[in-house]
Amino acid sequence: MCKKCESNPVYILDNGKKLCNSHFTRYYEKKVFRTIAKYSLLEKGDKIAVAASGGKDSTTLLYILKKFCKERRFCKVEALAIDEGIKGYRDKSLSDLKKFCKKNKIKLHVFSFKKEFGFSLDEILIKARKKKIKLNSCYICGILRRYLINKYARKLKFTKLATGHNLDDEAQTIIMNQFKGNVALSANLGPKTGTSEDESFAQRIKPLYLCTEKENMIYSFIHNIVPHYTECPYQESYRFTIRDFLNKFEAKNPGIKNSIVKSFLEFLPLLKKKYKDKKTLKKCKKCKEPSSKDTCKTCELLAILKNKK
Repeated sequence: MCKKCESNPVYILDNGKKLCNSHFTRYYEKKVFRTIAKYSLLEKGDKIAVAASGGKDSTTLLYILKKFCKERRFCKVEALAIDEGIKGYRDKSLSDLKKFCKKNKIKLHVFSFKKEFGFSLDEILIKARKKKIKLNSCYICGILRRYLINKYARKLKFTKLATGHNLDDEAQTIIMNQFKGNVALSANLGPKTGTSEDESFAQRIKPLYLCTEKENMIYSFIHNIVPHYTECPYQESYRFTIRDFLNKFEAKNPGIKNSIVKSFLEFLPLLKKKYKDKKTLKKCKKCKEPSSKDTCKTCELLAILKNKK
C-alpha cells in the first residue's frame, strides 16, 4: 500500500480508493491510452492536429498525445488554434499556449477571425449591441471556429483532428440533444465522431472522452501544464444551463455523468447505423467548403453579420 496515497491523496475513485500524484498520473494516462486503443483513435503514420485553445482540456490533450507519440514513435502531433478575438481571454490563453508549445517543441498554427473574416468576435458583438441586434455569441463562435478548424486541418493535411472534449462535455451534449429532440445529431457523437468517413474532413477523435473535467484539472495541475485557469466571458448558450443542471444532479447522485455516457455508448452503434450517410455532402457555392446545403452555415452567417456591420 502506498503511504502517500493514504496520507496525501489528490483524487479518490468512486470505489473509495485513494491516489497520490504518481498513482493518479498512472491511472489517468492508462485511461486515456486505453480509450485510444479500444476505439482505434490513432493509427501508424497519423499526423494529428490538436484543436488547442490554451485551456486545461486541450493543452492536457496536447501534452499527453505528445507523450504518447514520442513513446510509440508512430505518429506526429501539432497544435491548431483559433484566435476569435476575445480581449482579456483569448489573448491570454494563446500566450500560454505559445509558451507551452515552444517549451515542448510542438509546432503551433494560429488562425484568426479578424484575418479570415474581417472582424473579431468582440467587434461584431459590440456593433450588434449598438444597433440593438440580439446575436448569440456562442452560436456565432461555434460555427466560425469549426469552419476554420476543418478548413485548415484539411489544408495542412492532418489525418486526425483531436479535441479536448471530456466526459462532462459528452454528457451535456447527449442530454441537450435529448431535450431538443435532436437524436440524429447524437449519431455524430462518441470517441470517434461522425457517421461516415469523408476526405473533406480530418477524422475527429476525443482521446479524453472517458476522463472527467475534474480529472483533467488535477492532471494539468500535477504536471504544471496550464499556468492560468480562465473562463470565456461569453457564456450564452443552452449548454451552460445543462452544465449547471448536471453538476447539481451529479453532486446529489455521484457518477450520474459517467452512467449517462456509458449507457449512451451501448446504443451508439445503432444510431450510427441508422443515420449513416443520410446527408449527401456538397460544396458550398460561395466558399467551396463541404456543406449539406448549397450554401454552408458559415457563409449564411457571414452574410447576416456583414449586413449588420
